Amino acid sequence: MTRDPRNDKRARGTLLALGMAAALGGTMLAGYAPAAFAQEMTDVGTPRAETLIVDMLNARVGNPTNMNMYQQGVTVNHGMHQLALSQLYDIDTAAGTQIPGLAAEMPEALNEDFTRFRVPLREGLTWSDGEPFTADDVVFTAEMIRDTPALAYSAAFIDAIASVTKVDDHTVEIETTRPTPRLSIVLGSVIYGNAFHVVPKHIWENEDPATFANFPPVTISAYKYMDHDPNGTWFLWEKREDWQNTEVGQMIGEPKPQYVLFRSYGTEERRVLAMASNDIDILTDISPESLDILRNQNDKVRGWFTDFPYANLDDPCERGIHFNTSIAPYDDPQTRWGLALAINAQRASIATFSGMMRASPLAIPPTSVLMDTYHQPMSQWLAEFTLEDGYKPFDPDYAIRLGEQLRSEGVEGIPEDPEALRELLGVGWWKHDPEQATKLLQDAGFTNDGGQWKKPDGTPFTITILAPADFEVQSQRLAFAVANEWTQFGIPTNVQQMQAGAFFTAENTGNYEVGSYWGSSCAITPDLFVRMEAWHKDYVRENGTPASHNQGRYVDEELSALIDELRAIPADDERIVPLGTDILKELVEGLPVIEMFGTSKFVPVNETYWTNYPSADNYYEGPWWWWSNFKFINAQLEPAAAD
Repeated sequence: MTRDPRNDKRARGTLLALGMAAALGGTMLAGYAPAAFAQEMTDVGTPRAETLIVDMLNARVGNPTNMNMYQQGVTVNHGMHQLALSQLYDIDTAAGTQIPGLAAEMPEALNEDFTRFRVPLREGLTWSDGEPFTADDVVFTAEMIRDTPALAYSAAFIDAIASVTKVDDHTVEIETTRPTPRLSIVLGSVIYGNAFHVVPKHIWENEDPATFANFPPVTISAYKYMDHDPNGTWFLWEKREDWQNTEVGQMIGEPKPQYVLFRSYGTEERRVLAMASNDIDILTDISPESLDILRNQNDKVRGWFTDFPYANLDDPCERGIHFNTSIAPYDDPQTRWGLALAINAQRASIATFSGMMRASPLAIPPTSVLMDTYHQPMSQWLAEFTLEDGYKPFDPDYAIRLGEQLRSEGVEGIPEDPEALRELLGVGWWKHDPEQATKLLQDAGFTNDGGQWKKPDGTPFTITILAPADFEVQSQRLAFAVANEWTQFGIPTNVQQMQAGAFFTAENTGNYEVGSYWGSSCAITPDLFVRMEAWHKDYVRENGTPASHNQGRYVDEELSALIDELRAIPADDERIVPLGTDILKELVEGLPVIEMFGTSKFVPVNETYWTNYPSADNYYEGPWWWWSNFKFINAQLEPAAAD
């Protein structure tokens, strides 16, 4: 089995603290006074006071000279996605609404069927090489996707978009294949980003997009490529001299950082040490123990909240155990339910993130808005829901027991009121019931021989969980926690960790059986269209062929019919929540994913060099540094020396 990065949580935290304290001389770093760092330089040769240093979400990049965002296995979370590119429509995370990006206005429907739209484009924009951005770039990109089946996004794009036509230099008309009242969502960002990236026609028209490396890239937003490490551990971006000719310049103004350095320091211990030493300004994801260490070692470091739970609990994607439902024995919902009931979620929560997570039995994250709209109203249905044999799997008292355990361990700030506990830790989860899990597996044809489970064909039942390596720490740890639960139940389970490119390629091509993913389990508003639509059977591809959505290859006719209804109505339709509720019920019954916890993002910032980061008490954006809207956060940061 691959080494478990958790080991013993308390022992690991103690060793990590001792090692870091030794490295830091055992003293608290109060941060430098402005005059003290005026002449400091980064190790890549830029003035430290002019450089924002950001942790790379997906850690080291294996192919650093490939920045073709349309190719399979290419990651662009090293600044290309967040700073250098732009979407037609982006997301204002504080307001929860989309805003025009490369587009000048939201799309205008030209017919009552929502199949024809006019899209005005922002004027005065130029690519980083000085060439103007025009409708020709948008039309070329659409035709390039349509004419290049090798691109993973091509099938999904063609399925939704019939044509993109130039009206004039700054206007296009778009025709869709079906009623699409949410065109801005289909072609713009709501969660993280969108696969539709407009490319510069004058660069790409003479290249094969299936093989073109797009390096060095010509960019459209306020930063341009400057340099990178050949080993893929850092990427340096420089503010464009003509930043006024970008959407950020037009919408917000001049960004203060002259340089933005995206950097991977490797393991969590190294990343935490780097922030404690003021060598990094923004971390993407760490564990609660690491946050404790940081706060003790550097008083310029802060979390989203200043007190428990410190983390932002409203991340729009939840973590769980995903199945490739096209592969036996995971093609049987009875098997999936048996595996769910073999998990002690309370124990898994403590092992994963010290219990600092909200549980969610539904296929959407337990954010405040969605808890009010779906989780709490559906609690009664969950309590009455039965499996085929009449068994009721829901446990409404999960939060009560976890709260009692946390209080007994000395965690402060845990409420005693049951409803307050459910609001903090979740409305409930599935029962830990090994006896019922045994019954379900035996009914599905499995046998248990002296404590070791065997598949219906008589071969040993073992599981390998695919997990992230050195990124998305909650999913990484959750994989080990669940592996421990299943192993104790008699199903030997190991964890295979992969770097980002290989990890997402395995998911997209179906080259996995069980994985610790998030994917379709995302939502940000009561309109669940954004990721629920991805469960449609239309997106299913054979294993080995990249799938743009529905990577679990899940086919459910009733679910697809409900999604068809959702596709056809606008976001403000009164049927939105009832339809969303029915979709969530269908996903509970079939259980293609064992949904487990909302994501607790311990994404600390260091205020030594830069200030005005978003936070719970300065909520102008959410703390999702790896999203396409990071460019708008970056443009509102202030140098600490100016305070």
